[in-house]
Amino acid sequence: MRYWLFKSEPFKWSWDHQKAKGDAGEEWDGIRNYQARNFMREMKIGDRAFFYHSNEGLEIVGVVEVSALSAPDSTTDDERWDCVHVRALADVPKPVTLKDVKATVSLSDMSLVTSMRLSVQPVKDKEWAIVCEMGGIDPVTLKPV
Repeated sequence: MRYWLFKSEPFKWSWDHQKAKGDAGEEWDGIRNYQARNFMREMKIGDRAFFYHSNEGLEIVGVVEVSALSAPDSTTDDERWDCVHVRALADVPKPVTLKDVKATVSLSDMSLVTSMRLSVQPVKDKEWAIVCEMGGIDPVTLKPV
């Protein structure tokens, strides 16, 4: 299993919107960056990702799971753009702010800090565990700790 981070502006697509989709999940559409698209093409079903509110909140608020492999993005006829489907798995009991991530020395190389504009990014295993701990969630079971 690999780990990722998806950014979304809450006024466009919030964590509450994602949770409301239930087990069916939702297409992570509208990505128009080649690197972000390529990351989605690498994803496997069952990969987990942080759900990050960008612009407003600037915090990791939930965990999603890739529920369908990369396929053409239904919001465009342009064949260059793909997307995965994701479904909500768990709330992060204590949202982890960008400020907190930046203040954590062991997360200084995290893509959230170094590639702030990228809307889909990889998360290393160690980063996953640290952020989960900061958010009060078990990194494996996703149950509050």
